[in-house]
Amino acid sequence: MAMTPLAPTTLVLGGARSGKSSYAEELLAGGPALYLATGQAFDAEMAARIATHRARRGPGWSLIEEPLELAAALDRILDPARPVLVDCLTLWIGNLMHAGRDVDAAAAALCAVLEAARGAVVLVSNEVGLGLVPETPLGRAFRDAQGRVNQRVAATCRRVVFVAAGLPLMLKDTP
Repeated sequence: MAMTPLAPTTLVLGGARSGKSSYAEELLAGGPALYLATGQAFDAEMAARIATHRARRGPGWSLIEEPLELAAALDRILDPARPVLVDCLTLWIGNLMHAGRDVDAAAAALCAVLEAARGAVVLVSNEVGLGLVPETPLGRAFRDAQGRVNQRVAATCRRVVFVAAGLPLMLKDTP
């Protein structure tokens, strides 16, 4: 897949198993990169997913795990010489909600870091608004929070790509 030059900030959106993480990893292939993971292995199924991601990336990636304080971690590690992949905002939002944190305030802090970014950042997030309306109030609150965060981050990022069936569709590309 032909890649365009890396933008200072890129948001990669897609549904579950759409290929968004693989696409984001390809954007950073070929050089030293840092993987900032937000997922937590609360059960065996999630542990297996994390292991699959690690195996696919290979040994050339450095890893930092940060389930809650994403903006602070990103601000601390940004370096023009080493791009960062944040995977994923969806798990981060779930972590924030589970911890009783203010998702909108956390998103504002993240966007402030992205606006002042001193190095390239690629963020991965699920587009959850294309499916059924969640059955529970918590599910609807999560879907709404995810949509708000995606909109804020997309407005902040210079490039936004939607991935479906492994195929990227450029939504925004600001020089």
